[in-house]
Amino acid sequence: MKQVPALIALATLLLSVPLGVRVARAGAPYPPSTAIGGFSIDTSTVKNLAPGSDNWAITWADDGHQYTTWGDGGGFGGTNNTGRVSMGFGRVEGSKGAYSGYNVWGGNNAENPEQFAGKSYGLISIGATMYMWRTGDGSNNSAYALQELYKSTDHAATWTFTGVSYTPSDFPASDGFFAPTFLQFGAGYQGARDGYVYIYGPEVKGSSWNVQTPGEISLMRVPKDSLATASAYEYFAGLDGSGNPTWSGNVQDRRPVFSDAANGVMRTSVSYNAGLGRYLLTTQQVDRNQSGGARIGIYDAPEPWGPWTTVLYADPWSIGLQDGTKTVYWNFSNKWLSADGLRFVMVYTGPGDDEWGTIEGSFAPPDAVPPAAPTGVSVTLP
Repeated sequence: MKQVPALIALATLLLSVPLGVRVARAGAPYPPSTAIGGFSIDTSTVKNLAPGSDNWAITWADDGHQYTTWGDGGGFGGTNNTGRVSMGFGRVEGSKGAYSGYNVWGGNNAENPEQFAGKSYGLISIGATMYMWRTGDGSNNSAYALQELYKSTDHAATWTFTGVSYTPSDFPASDGFFAPTFLQFGAGYQGARDGYVYIYGPEVKGSSWNVQTPGEISLMRVPKDSLATASAYEYFAGLDGSGNPTWSGNVQDRRPVFSDAANGVMRTSVSYNAGLGRYLLTTQQVDRNQSGGARIGIYDAPEPWGPWTTVLYADPWSIGLQDGTKTVYWNFSNKWLSADGLRFVMVYTGPGDDEWGTIEGSFAPPDAVPPAAPTGVSVTLP
């Protein structure tokens, strides 16, 4: 367990007040959520592992365990140098209060060797079969060069290319999308809304490895038994006159499902909170570096395509989520989500620069009344 630096003691005090505290949303692109009344985290619950490794996309598999992927490090039991691989996969066993991580593919003392380089921000278990999006063949803006879908039938021990891929040549009218991420449901995809798998991809707007502005996120779907069939993919093409989604088999017809022209978007995660009946989209905004004014944005919607409202838009350092110099990636663990959807665990890179991190927190119900701030603490209301 990592000691929380004194530098964020004030944030700890602010975020330990009763449910209903609403942190700053000024500058957010969407109005405040009416389904979630507030967001709070408990910095005393921070747990860190795997120093030197980052990203940590996570999915809940059919065997009851969670699986995760990291980049540029040795994974669980490793360091930035010990066991270092470009990309690795791990298994997380246990409850939110008592869990352990094991390197399945790549990393220090791994059960299986790594097969190739790259990064992944999209990992999912559909029954006993897992899929992951390989983003790039290295680090940083190589992520814009290719998006390839891989399949595993042995819980991430080995991966094979499905043949489904996207490269810049597939997007003659734009620069395409990058870092695709899967919409997460329950164990092995239990509790899914329908027979489709939904995939979100931030749009490439520039060549630098940073938040992409203006920010747009596209959405595609594919039948869950056809992920390896490129022709089966459909792209969100906007809403019809009745507000229903339309879909096209032509990637050039895609329209953004989430937009933030001013703050931009970068690496993104999306999960369904069954207890609250809301879809949660979390993304990096403004900048990935603290010096550039980085922000975390969490948005909720009743459908995978919106309409979105704002749960949180804030400086992650000011609320205790980060104490390093950059932001990387956040996602919610559906295995560690309470039945009512109000108590959550975030899996993320942090709070230092590169490491596995978990932190527990709570959403307030929509009718919660924000309490008075403790003496000397300012609570910014939306």
